[in-house]
Amino acid sequence: MMVSAAATPLLEIEDEIGRCKEAGSPRETATALLALGERALECWIEARGETPTAETREGFRLLALHRQGARGEPSFNACRETARELVYHHNLISAHPEDFESARRVEMMAMVARHLCLFVAAKLETTGIGEFCCSSKPLRGGGQ
Repeated sequence: MMVSAAATPLLEIEDEIGRCKEAGSPRETATALLALGERALECWIEARGETPTAETREGFRLLALHRQGARGEPSFNACRETARELVYHHNLISAHPEDFESARRVEMMAMVARHLCLFVAAKLETTGIGEFCCSSKPLRGGGQ
């Protein structure tokens, strides 16, 4: 199997996600996982020849990066809810790091971050990935 240059950082990110659960406190781990999600989206944007934004959307750079990545590529919206779910788990963990559910939430956040990373890797390899998603279709498609 041939690994593209863009896929190499994604493989590294995926490895880091696996090790991230040992990063420390739940809050530190959530912050690290969110940053890894950002790095995955940066790979997509850079592969398109663009510079990743430093802006935020709804207070999160991850959401601004997703928005930038979906511009001109509606099928990229297939990972919109994945990005939002990553933010959701980050917020839960950050608000209540000592909650008895924090360990389970960190596990879930790691799975969501891995899912985002795998989607980006697949999207880089196969442009049609994500076209199944209703978010990638025009609202008024003329009956199609």
